[in-house]
Amino acid sequence: MITVLLLISGLALLLAGANFLVDSAIAIARRAKVSDFIIGIAVVGIGTSLPELYVSVSSALQGMGDMAVGNVVGSNICNILLILGLTTIITPFSVTRQNMARDIPFGILVSILLLLLCSDTLFPRITQNEIGRLDAFVFLLIFAGYMAIATLHSRKEEKSRHENEENATSRLSGRPALLLWTVAAVSLAALLYGGNLFLDNTVALARQWGISDKVVSLTIVAVGTSLPELVTCIIAAAKKAPQLALGNVLGSNIFNILGILGISGLIRPLVLEDINIIDFGVMILAAVLTFVCAFTFKRHAIDRHEGIIFVAIYIAYISCTVIFN
Repeated sequence: MITVLLLISGLALLLAGANFLVDSAIAIARRAKVSDFIIGIAVVGIGTSLPELYVSVSSALQGMGDMAVGNVVGSNICNILLILGLTTIITPFSVTRQNMARDIPFGILVSILLLLLCSDTLFPRITQNEIGRLDAFVFLLIFAGYMAIATLHSRKEEKSRHENEENATSRLSGRPALLLWTVAAVSLAALLYGGNLFLDNTVALARQWGISDKVVSLTIVAVGTSLPELVTCIIAAAKKAPQLALGNVLGSNIFNILGILGISGLIRPLVLEDINIIDFGVMILAAVLTFVCAFTFKRHAIDRHEGIIFVAIYIAYISCTVIFN
């Protein structure tokens, strides 16, 4: 009974945290005169990536480079194929010209860059794959440059904003900046804590019902660890802030590679012993599909057909991973 009550409490914190995080993020974007997409990256995307940051930094400190990189690769695959897929099945949304010209191609490029930097042994006289401190420093420089350019362009774009995001509304519009940032921070904490509470008690309940750890890890845990991003994306799309949802996914993926691995690699070089080219390939494929989907079915949009395809590919990927590993 206590497990069920804690599970419900976790779900309530998830929903409330996501709801207020989206409201505060929209209000911050309006006050700062930047697009929802930028706030989706800077506030929501980075904020919901804090668990991944913790895992990768901890892995780096323990000398587990494969764990640090694998955490990022798996998270990026899940963000696009599962989270973006499920979100668009529930609420299809538009993709702007800036997304197609700058943000999505940049996500593809950094995914390819990660693969190249993790494949040092392809070059003569190099005996191990490693993300060294110089690689990590370059990652952080690229991330800072991208954020600076995207923010600068965003301010210009916001002056002539005419796409769907202009319909986004917030109950917190017009509130003082300090209050908005406080609400965002508290909401993010509630979102992450609620997600963990929901996940832990769902796992406990599943085990009480006799479900095997293997099934639990591949279903409940896999989806549960992505609940903060998933719930936030769905609520953002429902509040007519599709760019906030897309910024959450794309921003999280870009930050995962450039920010998380940049920080982790600076702390300690990430030595990789077991590179799985298939996982990197699926990550790059997912990023490319996001770009392709903007031109298929309904142009400049990701719709339900594509969402179903994304989720189907994710299920196939997880199934193959289980069968062949």
